[in-house]
Amino acid sequence: MEKLVIEGGRELRGEIRISGAKNAALPLIAASLLAKGVHVLHNVPDLRDTRTILRLLESLGVSWERQDDTLRIDATDLNYSEASYELVKTMRASVLVLGPLLARLGQARVSLPGGCAIGARPIDFHILGFEQLGVTCRLENGYVDAEIDGRLQGNTVYFDLPSVTGTENLLMAATLAQGTTVIKNAAREPEIGNLVDMLTAMGAEIEGRDTDRLTIHGVEQLQAAESAVIPDRIETGTYLIAVAATGGEATLTHCNPGHLPALLEKLRATGVEISAHEQSLTIRASCDQPLRAVDIKTMPYPGYPTDLQAQFMALMTLSDQSAVVNETIFENRFMHVAELKRMGADIRVDGRTAFVTGLGRDGLTGAPVMATDLRASSSLVIAGLAAAGRTDISRIYHLERGYENLVDKLTGLGARVWKEQE
Repeated sequence: MEKLVIEGGRELRGEIRISGAKNAALPLIAASLLAKGVHVLHNVPDLRDTRTILRLLESLGVSWERQDDTLRIDATDLNYSEASYELVKTMRASVLVLGPLLARLGQARVSLPGGCAIGARPIDFHILGFEQLGVTCRLENGYVDAEIDGRLQGNTVYFDLPSVTGTENLLMAATLAQGTTVIKNAAREPEIGNLVDMLTAMGAEIEGRDTDRLTIHGVEQLQAAESAVIPDRIETGTYLIAVAATGGEATLTHCNPGHLPALLEKLRATGVEISAHEQSLTIRASCDQPLRAVDIKTMPYPGYPTDLQAQFMALMTLSDQSAVVNETIFENRFMHVAELKRMGADIRVDGRTAFVTGLGRDGLTGAPVMATDLRASSSLVIAGLAAAGRTDISRIYHLERGYENLVDKLTGLGARVWKEQE
C-alpha cells in the first residue's frame, strides 16, 4: 500500500488545470444506460471512482473505450440488472444505476452502497421516490431488489431534505416514465444541471433546471448523445485553500468560478485576494499576512459545501484567532480532527460543531497521519503543505477516488510531494 509524503513549508506558485468533476461524471456515466447506441462523454477524470463505475457497467453488458479524457460508452447490449457488492462496496454513487436499470429493463438488483464512512447517507429517499413511481422495492441480504410491472408511472415526489443522488436517480428514471413526474425540494447542485443537460440532449423533456422543482415529462425512448463533464468545483476549492494555506499565488484554469459562491466569499474574508474570470481563478496570499479567522456552516447548494469543510478547517488552524465550523449535512464528518491534532492543531468538537483555535501560519508541524475518507485526506494534504517538516499520509486510496494526478499537479506548483510504499 502506498503513502503520500510531503515536505511542507513551501509556497504553492504557478498554474494548474482543473479536471472534470467526479460527482458529475458518475451520474452521466450511469445515464448512458438509459439508451441504446454510443454515448460520448468529454472531460471525464481518470479516477478510482470512475474506473469502478465503468467496471460495473461492463458487468451489466455495456462496452466502453477511453481516449484521453473522452469516453465512448455503448449501452446497446445492456442485458443484466444486478450490481454486486464486490463492485459497489467502495463507492456510494454506484446506487445511481438503480434508476436507469429500472427505466430500461424494468428491474434492478443493486447492493447497498459503500464508500466513505462520513455518515449514514441512507438510500431511503431513493426507495420512497421509486415507490411513488410504481416500483416494488425490497431490502434483502444487503441488496435492493426493485421491479416494475410495465412502465414507470409519473407522480409527484417530495424530498424531506434535498438529496443529490436521490434527485439524480429519480430524475433519470422519470425520463422514461409514463406521464409527468414532479420532484419537489430537489437538490440544486451544478452536477444535477450537468445531468439535466445530458438527458435533454438524449431527448428528455425536463423543466426547472437549477431550481428545487424539477418537472419531467416522460418520453417513449431516449437516444445516445454527446456531452461534457463540468469542471470539478471541489477540486478547484481544494487547490484554492491549499494556495491560501501556504501563502502562495496561483492561477486555476478550466474551472467555473460561478459554482463556488460561498467558498470564494469565505476565502476573501480570510484576507486573501481572488480574481475570478470566466473560466479561471487567480488567488494571491502571503506568508507575511495573517489569515483572519472565518466561521463556516455547511449547507445544501448554493451554501457552503460539505465537501470543502475539512479543507477549510485545516486552513483555520493557521488563522490568527478562533473559528467555528458547523457541519449540518453529515453526522460523522469530523474524523480528520484527530489527525490534524497530531500535527499540532487546537480543535474541540461538540456534536456537529468544531471550535478551531488558530495557531498562526507557523502553528502546524509534520507528523504521520491517516486518511479516513476522501475529503478528510485532502485536508491532511493541505495541512502537510503548510506544516514545518515531513508529513506521511497513509491510506491514500481515498485521495485517488477524487483527485486526478494530485502529485503531478502539486509538484507543478512547487510542492515537495511524492509517493512511497508503506
